[in-house]
Amino acid sequence: MQNTDTIFITDITLPCTIGVPAEERKQKQQVVINITLSVDLRKAGKTDKLADTVNYGIVYAKIVELVNNAQFSLMEALADAVATICLEDKRVVQTKIRVEKARYLKLAKSNGIEIIRNNE
Repeated sequence: MQNTDTIFITDITLPCTIGVPAEERKQKQQVVINITLSVDLRKAGKTDKLADTVNYGIVYAKIVELVNNAQFSLMEALADAVATICLEDKRVVQTKIRVEKARYLKLAKSNGIEIIRNNE
């Protein structure tokens, strides 16, 4: 079995045009994105070199750019697009993406989805 460690970025909170009904899409809603990247970090731990790990700053910047420049009907589509970014670096074995809409449902703090995707 391949050794994997975890890189994570939590609570990326961004305004996003998302939703199916037209009234929901009239103004941007806050979405909260959490990601985990399963990757072997042993080499980076030994060399202390950024080139030997996944640069999560680049992953973060690409996610922010995506959300700022795209529109989605479904959280599932947003999560899938984020997963595609996370899997660009082939060292990432698996990614878990959680997307939540903050305060969309009246009596709930948030609602959302979570997906897991693997590099093939």
